[in-house]
Amino acid sequence: MDDLAIIIVSTNEAHWLRPCLRSVIEHAGDIALDVVVADNQSTDGTRALVEGEFPAFRVVTCENRGFAHANNRGLMTCDARYALFLNPDTEVLDGTFEQLVRALDERSEVGLAGVRQVTVDGELFPTIRRFPNALRALGEAFGSERWGRAVPGLGERELRMDRYEREIECDWTSGSFMLARREALESAGYMDERSFIFSEEPDLCLRMKKAGWEVRHLPSMTILHHADKAGVNPKLSAQDTVSRVHYARKHFSAPHRAAYLAGLSMRYALRLARPGGHERRRSSREAARRSLRVVLGRESPPFGEPPRQAVAIRQTPSGSAENHTLEAPVSASD
Repeated sequence: MDDLAIIIVSTNEAHWLRPCLRSVIEHAGDIALDVVVADNQSTDGTRALVEGEFPAFRVVTCENRGFAHANNRGLMTCDARYALFLNPDTEVLDGTFEQLVRALDERSEVGLAGVRQVTVDGELFPTIRRFPNALRALGEAFGSERWGRAVPGLGERELRMDRYEREIECDWTSGSFMLARREALESAGYMDERSFIFSEEPDLCLRMKKAGWEVRHLPSMTILHHADKAGVNPKLSAQDTVSRVHYARKHFSAPHRAAYLAGLSMRYALRLARPGGHERRRSSREAARRSLRVVLGRESPPFGEPPRQAVAIRQTPSGSAENHTLEAPVSASD
């Protein structure tokens, strides 16, 4: 059994993979490592790059059915004590995977962990998150992140940056770097493939906590993350809202769900009310318009309807893969 499997999903992101994979090699440490690139039907030479320049790593080609689907398909080919879900647009700057695995070996209660992330400007990127709820949705609608440290509970992101310098328990962490214990994944279930992209992280972490595991931020490693590199993308914003609606249907009671969706609607309506102007502002308004239509049920998911059931892939004792339905279908009437 390997110590660590690293699963990297690439959807035409070969240009990010080279520095990412090089940094993985440089910061591996003395560890049994298995690196798998889940190629989401890329046409940019992803397979050729990995096989030509990183022959010790593997490529798994899968149908492009989203982030969770690709991560699950990569994970099913691995046999490791820990699994790291890593974005291709990242580079390890400090620390080793050997140190991280040792840290989790010493913390048997931790099921999943994140690390320090910085932007290309060297600024800390807020990856410690709180679970979505109606109050936080309403707070973010009225710009709670601009209010500073006084009301930290009215937003999902932890913006008290001093907290990122020490180990701390959190609700969930950014999906760009999620280091998970194999036993925690087996007990909580793998990523929910009904979310094409977005909201996989809070859903997975919530299920892990319900299964008795902790989620931690560990500052012993620092990575560079090219976050928000594409700017405002109305299609992705609408898909984010699709995933948020799914999360609410899955985890909230009917009254809480109604309040949460009202908070989301308020957020998008207020953004629509802003005047036009430069291109970024126009893109932001279009993103808000499409997102509001999703909440109101007037726009279909940009990447197609999700599967009606969540499927997890688990390893059998013989090493073969089996599909298991995680949960019953989620419908608007639930």
